[in-house]
Amino acid sequence: MSVYFYGCVTLDGYLAARDHGLDWLHQTGTEEETGYEDFYARMDVTVMGRRTFQEIEKLEDPAGAYPATENFVFTHRPLSQKGFSAVSGDPAAFVRGLGGGKNIWIVGGNAILAPLLDADMVDHLIVQVAPVLLGEGIPLFTQKAALRRFRLEEVRKYGQFAELAYGRGRAPL
Repeated sequence: MSVYFYGCVTLDGYLAARDHGLDWLHQTGTEEETGYEDFYARMDVTVMGRRTFQEIEKLEDPAGAYPATENFVFTHRPLSQKGFSAVSGDPAAFVRGLGGGKNIWIVGGNAILAPLLDADMVDHLIVQVAPVLLGEGIPLFTQKAALRRFRLEEVRKYGQFAELAYGRGRAPL
């Protein structure tokens, strides 16, 4: 099992605006300008929080967002969207229960990422940086104070995005 975070932040480290909006991201570029398709083709499972899922629900075809993966949403509300399963509880325990041999993508925010970092379960961080300063918003990293080391594996440029790929040295992509 390998656990990945793949996402985009602003230069000042925010995943989303204070209101959880992503307009800054959509106005900067498109996923076609990134390595998203190659990354997604290697994933087996997506795990996300309710707020991230709410952004996906706004798409014209939410079920088509992640058609080739098992998709789990941490929420206390039932989901009616085809292709997504509601789960609750501890994200680290849930991810451990998914079993070995799978590539698991943590989509979106820090509510799911922080407990996995706290449990030392994140193997890869692939962070795209957009040339935007928000000044305030939802930060990417909110884990507990503990030293976690990653090593830089690759730097790529996609349009206006710089992509930094870090790994822990456990399992290659």
